[in-house]
Amino acid sequence: MKVQVKGIHHVQLCIPPGTEDQARSFFSGILGFQEIEKPDSLKPNGGLWYQVGKQELHLGIENIPFQKRKSHPAFEVAQLDAVKKHLVSHGLAVTEEIEIPGLLRFSFRDPFGNRIEFLEKTTRP
Repeated sequence: MKVQVKGIHHVQLCIPPGTEDQARSFFSGILGFQEIEKPDSLKPNGGLWYQVGKQELHLGIENIPFQKRKSHPAFEVAQLDAVKKHLVSHGLAVTEEIEIPGLLRFSFRDPFGNRIEFLEKTTRP
């Protein structure tokens, strides 16, 4: 049997217990992501869910030490340069990533140490 993948439904990042308000300030406030309601059955676990394009971003609660991991979601955005300026204006450090043909990209860390990449397709070789 071949598994037929239809697409990615969601990506989950982790935040420490009790930091949902700080996460809202960042993901809703700075990034402008649209929060969606979690199912009642999962609300006792804490955390937040967001609609990001056609996919969802779930912020789960996990009490883990801060680590600079390489794992990350990558979101395709419009106007990458303007997005970068917006993030820098909010004090975020942006890391230029190694070039990939057809993609402009950078990454940054959310307030909880999660790496996030933003990218934009380009016609440049």
